[in-house]
Amino acid sequence: MLFRTVPVADAVFRIDRLPAGLVDHPRDSVTLGWEERFKARARRRTDAGVEFGTALPRGTVLRAGDCLALEHPPLVIVIHEQPEAVLVVRPSSPAEFALWGYHIGNSHQPIMIGDTELVCADLPGMEQVLTYHSIPFSREMRPFTPVSQAPGHHGER
Repeated sequence: MLFRTVPVADAVFRIDRLPAGLVDHPRDSVTLGWEERFKARARRRTDAGVEFGTALPRGTVLRAGDCLALEHPPLVIVIHEQPEAVLVVRPSSPAEFALWGYHIGNSHQPIMIGDTELVCADLPGMEQVLTYHSIPFSREMRPFTPVSQAPGHHGER
């Protein structure tokens, strides 16, 4: 067969709000990094090896606990966020939070904003930005979901 078709998921459900018809479907999972979770249309493979596609609404960002559903085979696929190398900045005052967030944002790098920290992808050049502005940081491995996709400056879901 020249072109093999794969089942396609076209909607996202929260695991705690699955429609009645999906609750009894077998479960699988897919573990995706942040860049993969921003792709609405993609060919993917579950952690158990089931190949499928996504045709999600534009702007969809998949997050931990989201689910995709396939009809054939009947399957609910739970999204897991892959831990990734990140740089974590922990401001000690609102002024530091604002200034450091400004410097990171001004460098057009993706950023995740938490209650007590700013988290950046450990991308080439980001360490230099933080060092140049004397912003202390630590390196960690954790899931990363920036507030927007940096190149297009699109809003979050």
